[in-house]
Amino acid sequence: MGSIRIAVDIGGTFTDGIASEQETNLIWVAKSLTTPDDPGEAVSIVIDQLLNQVAQQSSTTVEEVVHGTTLVTNALIERKGSPTAAILTKGFKDVFDIRRELRYDLYDLTFRLPPPLIPEERRFDITERISVEGEILHEIDDGELDRLLECIDASGAASVAVCLLHSYRNDTHERQIGAFLKRERPDLMISLSSAVAREMREYERASTTAANAYVKPLVSTYLSELERRLDDLKIGAPLRIMLSSGGFTSSQAAAETPIALLESGPAGGVISALNTGLAAGEDNILAFDMGGTTAKAGLVQNGKPSTTRTFEAGRVHRFKKGSGLPLLITSIELIEIGAGGGSLASVSNLGLLNVGPESAGSVPGPVCYGLGGTQATVTDADLWLGYLDAEHFLGGTMRLDLDATGRALEDIGTRLGLTANDVAFGIHNIVNENMAGAARIHIAEKGHDPRDFTLVATGGAGPVHAVEIARKLGIRRVLCASAAGAGSCLGFLAAPVRIDRTLTQTDAIESLDWDGLIADLQKLAHDARTELQGAGANIDTVNYEVDVEMRYRGQGNTVSVSVPFGSLGSGFAQPLITQFEVEYEKLFGQKVPDGTPEAIAWRLVVHEHLVERRFVRADRQNVDADDSPVRRRKLYQPILKDFVECGVYERARLLPGVHLQAPLVIEEAESTLVVPVPASVSVRDDYSILVELSS
Repeated sequence: MGSIRIAVDIGGTFTDGIASEQETNLIWVAKSLTTPDDPGEAVSIVIDQLLNQVAQQSSTTVEEVVHGTTLVTNALIERKGSPTAAILTKGFKDVFDIRRELRYDLYDLTFRLPPPLIPEERRFDITERISVEGEILHEIDDGELDRLLECIDASGAASVAVCLLHSYRNDTHERQIGAFLKRERPDLMISLSSAVAREMREYERASTTAANAYVKPLVSTYLSELERRLDDLKIGAPLRIMLSSGGFTSSQAAAETPIALLESGPAGGVISALNTGLAAGEDNILAFDMGGTTAKAGLVQNGKPSTTRTFEAGRVHRFKKGSGLPLLITSIELIEIGAGGGSLASVSNLGLLNVGPESAGSVPGPVCYGLGGTQATVTDADLWLGYLDAEHFLGGTMRLDLDATGRALEDIGTRLGLTANDVAFGIHNIVNENMAGAARIHIAEKGHDPRDFTLVATGGAGPVHAVEIARKLGIRRVLCASAAGAGSCLGFLAAPVRIDRTLTQTDAIESLDWDGLIADLQKLAHDARTELQGAGANIDTVNYEVDVEMRYRGQGNTVSVSVPFGSLGSGFAQPLITQFEVEYEKLFGQKVPDGTPEAIAWRLVVHEHLVERRFVRADRQNVDADDSPVRRRKLYQPILKDFVECGVYERARLLPGVHLQAPLVIEEAESTLVVPVPASVSVRDDYSILVELSS
């Protein structure tokens, strides 16, 4: 056997791991409950399990470890970052409080906004000024720097965010402050806005830099500790970190800009869904990832995941735009569409059944885990409905307490005047309806019809709910990859190395200095190549893409236009304007006849090719093929509103070409695919399962 790559994803409930043999694409899968107090402990447990599994077949070497984590997200939501100070241009200390002066809910008289990550007493201003054109109007005095250092020392800050006005055009002053602080206080973590988010829009840039500084000590310590744990496991391979953009980078780069890791796990789920869809010839995909804490969805159109440059973290109201902290990061566009398997069911003051947003997490977990949970969850409802097996959960390594689940459901039922069956299906159906509704709105906002997409399910709970959600959306095809329960890890293994860089300059296209622009972009490309090489990429085969943020002069919102990197030049002005007008008309229905198209930002993406990977579980090698049920159990059928006995199939025994009819359940250790009637099931050449829904 040759070398292997290992992928590990920390979720809110479980930590997943997959080892992949490079030449054959054989995979080994491991899963363990997340250890919230010390996330690295679960990572060590999972990697140790994987190494033991691989060692049973042959000796091998670990080439690379790719990791995704919810550490950044949790730190922002729970406000568990480090004490952070901010240095801003004199007169602009209140940017974190003034924000955009927008209300996310006009009719909520008690609405609230997330408090700033950096309180007023740790914000310090400095006398300096750079113009919007990048000209230095007021130099920094050395005495000002000494005063700032005294203020930072007195504040007890462990990290500093430096965000000066117009530093996206000229970062001289930010670099001067950064160099001074690094020289005088080497242990102080420093984040420069010109390095973290080199873009116009002062509040968003400041918010992003503050968030980066807030989590930087935590992430830096965590990654250092994780590398130590890898050394303890005798793994000398480099540690790579998954990014929200759908690529990955080196641990050193991730430690410098940890805010880019915000959605690393869910991004892996979308890449996994894309990989599964491409193998099936599908390029319009609704990626659906449901884990223990949340469920998220992302769109893939024409084989390319939808991405965004604006993201909100730590929302005060979970599903309301504008109620969180705005961040300028490149991220696969994901929407949180519902609860996860550990989300708690409750009775509202109006006597209605509610599900989420609170979650039982891994501790105490759902009632059926027997770890101290007393309140019914989505997982408990799924168990009661027959969708999960109490004796064979996680491949039989974890027994579930069905009786305890029944008591928890009856407790809710007593307050609602319902049976345990009614409560269980109510929980299950509420979750499905909420997720389908949120996905429907998201797809409609993008101008698409859900029926034009194929749903690809990942996550431990995703395959349980996928078919019914697809039915509610009018989607006729559902795909489920092998090891879908650890789908984010599959995405980590399929993801390319990727670097995103932004050049901000506002110019009318017709009067653009193309020579200067190309020189600036080539410098960005050179720096990106150097970083890619450090992350293990073959720089001779990387792709270069440029997305131009354009608008008509005087407007605030922009339209993104993709252009070939090699075609840029003065002769490209008119084709670029034409392409912008086409995209603008698609979105708004008409062009602006006398408008002046201008570019405000040029986004360079340098990445490896996304190569389709057909993963095959190693545990299939020692299993006899058998398309007959391994056992039977009663399964609740929503259409029939009753329990029906159905076959339970072991996924490892189902070979390509097998065709089955619903109702049925297909089990593997990490997830369970539930297929209610009416539907048919087939196993594809890549061992993924295709469910085709009937009317």
